[in-house]
Amino acid sequence: MRRFRWSSLSFSQKALDVVMLCSASMFSSWSVSPAEVFWGHGQWGGLILSLLHGRFDRDWLLLLVLIGSWAWCLSSYGLYWTRRLVGWREELLETMKVLFPCTAALAIVSLVWSRDWVTNEALLPFWLLATGQIFLFRLMKRRLLRGARLRGRNLRHVIIVGSGPRGQEMAEVLANHPELGFNLLGFVDDLPRPGTIGRLEDLAAILSRHVVDEVLIALPVKSYYEQIREIIRITEEQGIVVRIHSLLFDLRLARARAEELDRIPVLTHYIGPALSWRRVLKGGVDLVGALVLLIFCAPAMLMIALLVKLTSPGPVFFVQERVGLGKRTFRIFKFRTMVVDAEKRQTELESLNEADGPVFKIRHDPRVTPLGRFLRRTSLDELPQLFNVLMGDLSLVGPRPLPLRDFERFDDYRFNRRFCVKPGITCIWQVSGRSETGFGKWIEQDLEYIDRWSLLLDFKLLLLTIPAVLRGRGAM
Repeated sequence: MRRFRWSSLSFSQKALDVVMLCSASMFSSWSVSPAEVFWGHGQWGGLILSLLHGRFDRDWLLLLVLIGSWAWCLSSYGLYWTRRLVGWREELLETMKVLFPCTAALAIVSLVWSRDWVTNEALLPFWLLATGQIFLFRLMKRRLLRGARLRGRNLRHVIIVGSGPRGQEMAEVLANHPELGFNLLGFVDDLPRPGTIGRLEDLAAILSRHVVDEVLIALPVKSYYEQIREIIRITEEQGIVVRIHSLLFDLRLARARAEELDRIPVLTHYIGPALSWRRVLKGGVDLVGALVLLIFCAPAMLMIALLVKLTSPGPVFFVQERVGLGKRTFRIFKFRTMVVDAEKRQTELESLNEADGPVFKIRHDPRVTPLGRFLRRTSLDELPQLFNVLMGDLSLVGPRPLPLRDFERFDDYRFNRRFCVKPGITCIWQVSGRSETGFGKWIEQDLEYIDRWSLLLDFKLLLLTIPAVLRGRGAM
């Protein structure tokens, strides 16, 4: 009876989600007041009036088609799969994604209706309102289920196959997070350890005798490959969910994510920040921030461009190939601070290089113009890089992009990890001394940024850039 009550919660949620979509479609039109939505001449008002008069016309049939489309979209996109191991951020992303086809279904049915049931201007408010409603309800449901699991309800009975270090780690995680609702029945292993309830060869009998919802495999793949194949076959036969410890290799920096290549299951190991709402927000901050800064700095940029043109012959901008995300090259823009043939003269100045590692820096570079020294000291020469941010080549915060000359002189493949994120205008190196920082420390700071990245860290570095630029420390 208890199992029925909890499984019926899924059906109730589907029905409630559809009701929330209907309410979102009611209130998403900006051209109709709340009173007119119900009792006026809007499409929903007409439906309600026809219902009060006992009429069931074509509009009601199309409404049923719309509701059926919504229910199909919500179910087909896996919104009602078990979400025990999914955080609220992933829940929000999934909700946002599934509401896109629901919004498309609303637009299509509205076209068939050929009436003012919903306008194009109301589609975005519908998507936002529906996403907010459904996500808030799911947060409430998560809290409800969390409390129920802590009281011993809605539990999943699990067995861990393998009692070694991986199995003990999984058991510790389950014990430390009772809100996930996993009840560990014991270990299955050939080695007699505490908590073992049987040997590997006894697994089929154990599953048939006990109420087991999931089997967690924590065996080393290299030495137990055939046994793992047999375990998966047994769980498939008995219709039991199986989860495999995904740390198949000794990963020190990469993280794993389960995906599908068409219908082929693959385990992806990735370096750097995962694609998430935070990275999407970072891109939005880059776009808005670059636009605002360009508008704010436009008078100063026009003045600098005029001074560059008047004080030395040559173009206003210096354009150079730099190495960006994924080691792909792009053209970076800066105000010209050197003489026109500066790059050609670099070869004859290599012996004067004051920087360690593959980079090239000279404190008193003879190629720099008098105005250029001021622009470099104040970092004003980098303002045109805001155009690179708008073009998507740069971020406001990220490892500084290197010239091709410096990249080609890398002597350690580990340095290439800095190219797994988009380069930026400022980063830890920019606020901690710039050219006074050795190359090895510079790379360590870039990798530290990649490993510690967060929106808060970006905001902190942007704030620290202002005093660093005003001090002009380490500028060459």
